[in-house]
Parts: sequence; C-alpha cells; structure tokens
Amino acid sequence: MDPFAIKLIGFAAATCTTVAYAPQFIKVWKTRSARDISLGMFLVMVLGLALWLIYGLLSGDAPLVAANAITMVLAGGILFMKLKYG
Repeated sequence: MDPFAIKLIGFAAATCTTVAYAPQFIKVWKTRSARDISLGMFLVMVLGLALWLIYGLLSGDAPLVAANAITMVLAGGILFMKLKYG
C-alpha cells in the first residue's frame, strides 16, 4: 500500500478518536458536573495517552503524535474538571 495512503488512514483514525472526546469535554464544561465520570478511567487514559505521545515522538509517527497530543488535552481537561467539580 502507498505510504501516503497509510498516513491518510492514520490521520483519519486520529481525527475520529480525538473528536470523540469533544462532546464529553463540552458537556462537563457547560454543566460544571463530572459526577458520573470515572476518575480511575480518566487517570489511566491520560497516562496511556502520554505514553502513546512519547512513543509517537520517539518513532516519528505524525498521526500518532497529533492524535494523542490533542486527545490528551481533551481528556486531561475532563480529568481536571473531574477533580475540580467532582
């Protein structure tokens, strides 16, 4: 398969998995309520995203870096609001 097509698939996947966090982030931001969000899940998720980001940087994988950097901001924001608003 063409390397460019492979990168496009990677960026498409990155876009889908990153955008998936936006509705939850917006809902918690608007309602200032994170009561029903699992603290443990978001702690592990943000750690996993940080590790994927490091892996992507070390391997030079642009779609992996882009997806995990943006998703880490969104998931980290949700985690922060969970800690702040409960």
